[in-house]
Amino acid sequence: MIKKTLELTGEYIQLMKRVFTKPEKWRIFWKQCLVEMEKLGLTSVPLIGIISIAIGAVLVIQTAYNIENPFIPKMYVGYMVRESLILEFSCTMVALILAGKVGSNISSDIGTMRLTEQIDAMEMMGINSANYLILPKVVSVCVFNPVLMLFSFMIGILGGWLIVAATGMITLSQYTIGLRFAFNGYYIVYAVTKMIVFSFIIVTVSALYGYSPKENSMEVGHASTRSIVAICLLILITDLMLTQLMLN
Repeated sequence: MIKKTLELTGEYIQLMKRVFTKPEKWRIFWKQCLVEMEKLGLTSVPLIGIISIAIGAVLVIQTAYNIENPFIPKMYVGYMVRESLILEFSCTMVALILAGKVGSNISSDIGTMRLTEQIDAMEMMGINSANYLILPKVVSVCVFNPVLMLFSFMIGILGGWLIVAATGMITLSQYTIGLRFAFNGYYIVYAVTKMIVFSFIIVTVSALYGYSPKENSMEVGHASTRSIVAICLLILITDLMLTQLMLN
């Protein structure tokens, strides 16, 4: 286990050295970034939107149910929903969701290219395949995912508002006051920073598992599964570290 981890770490470092080099043609690089942004980012918007609106509604119901003390203002429902969304769900939980969707996509795509010898053909032509295939993905995901995180936050707030309007468990004014109460702008910076780091982990780790040589299609599937497990574990460990560093 330790030996395998050290081998993967070494392979990861070597791969990143090849990835982060100057692109040979910037026009092609930026064009590829836009393609990857649409493929890996925009296609995730409906999924994140549906999950976020449901989570926002559930958070309102659970918080309102647990605040039964008449001496606790009902506006704290909105406050707790806002804090839960921005501090944890809209960054960490969304990143874990994207690990399954985006991570498996990257790992399987690169793994298929390795299996069909497309990567070998690039290398034969003198192209840095790691830089050409992976760097646009890193840039596009690290740029778009923070926007996706803010979208998730706003949709989660909307989901809470809708359930409040539909059930009347608290008034809309109480919910709105709670959303505005004691707002700390640093939490936005904290959440965006975490999402950028998580996005980098998702792309680079999934690319590592996909880039290694494959003998058959089953290995591509196994590599995709292992990459998701590794990404989720690294996200949780990194979340703990960043929370301790940035909120301590």
